[in-house]
Amino acid sequence: MITSDQLKDVLERAEALHRYLEIDKKKIEFEEEDLRTQAPDFWDDPKRAEEQMKKVKAIKSWIDGYNDVRTHADELQLAFDFYKEEMVTEEEVDANYATAMQAIEALELKNMLRQKEDPMDCVLKINSGAGGTESQDWASMLMRMYMRWAEANGHKVTISNLQDGDEAGIKSVTMQIEGGEYAYGYLKSENGVHRLVRVSPFNAQGKRMTSFASVFVSPLVDDTIEVYVDPSKVSWDLFRSGGAGGQNVNKVETGVRLRYQYTDPDTGEEEEILIENTESRKQLENRNNAMRLLKSQLYDRAMKKRLEAQAKIEAGKKKIEWGSQIRSYVFDDRRVKDHRTNYQTTDVDGVMNGKIDGFIKAYLMEFPVNEE
Repeated sequence: MITSDQLKDVLERAEALHRYLEIDKKKIEFEEEDLRTQAPDFWDDPKRAEEQMKKVKAIKSWIDGYNDVRTHADELQLAFDFYKEEMVTEEEVDANYATAMQAIEALELKNMLRQKEDPMDCVLKINSGAGGTESQDWASMLMRMYMRWAEANGHKVTISNLQDGDEAGIKSVTMQIEGGEYAYGYLKSENGVHRLVRVSPFNAQGKRMTSFASVFVSPLVDDTIEVYVDPSKVSWDLFRSGGAGGQNVNKVETGVRLRYQYTDPDTGEEEEILIENTESRKQLENRNNAMRLLKSQLYDRAMKKRLEAQAKIEAGKKKIEWGSQIRSYVFDDRRVKDHRTNYQTTDVDGVMNGKIDGFIKAYLMEFPVNEE
């Protein structure tokens, strides 16, 4: 049974959310912005209309999130009072408390996402490390983990490119995670090298093996975001898509390979960006999606430069190495530990089934970005 102090904590945190989310101001703002969508000529400019609809949806999401918190906090207060009159059980009060805390913590976590890219969808790429089949199997396990997380959080996952492993698993995969809320904001915490330690199922001696896979997460741009692509630096190759899937596969060159000669604006260094797309059986759709992925990469590079410049200004801020080893998954010890935050759990099966919110929250608390 919860105590009166725990009830007080819930009510105070709910009130604090109302205050620093400026809910009353957001309600007025929502009415004003929603009114604009009802203008007779609203859809004359589809691009502008889409931007406005996103804006309205974002404001409504905050209001709905707070209303959910308020409802659960009020229900907890009622349950606590009814328990004194023996109208509800201890278990019912505790269940109300757990629900209220879950809603509060979810909204508090979302409030930490202040970077302007945080509400965007994202591109998540996994590359297996050295080690052949072991690392390729590990890369496929990570792919499944992120797909489970995305499904549980209302996102749609599209695989735009996948390279199968030699015997098992995958060499690499590029996934677009869209349609939910704050995909980039939450998954940016996954950037880096993920290390697996386990007794190998591929080794006859049953040796303990270490495998690595790298994860890269970048914001997925849409048509409302302007990103300049120099057409003179773009070249295309066509190839036949591999894998199962009907008559077109391996007969028609529907797969596209985009090459872009990128020049670093600060150092002048040149680098080739290579993007392959085999998502669709139509070449034009694959071309369009490859160009969208290129724009996402260019946007991501510009964003990281901006954050690096900001980090230099903010003295004492912890530096995050994008390519550093961030987390170890030790299967035989039943332990997953994040090396940046020291957050760890023994629920290895839960983590591999997409339950990574504890790691995400610990990261956002350790490395907050305030950039509104």
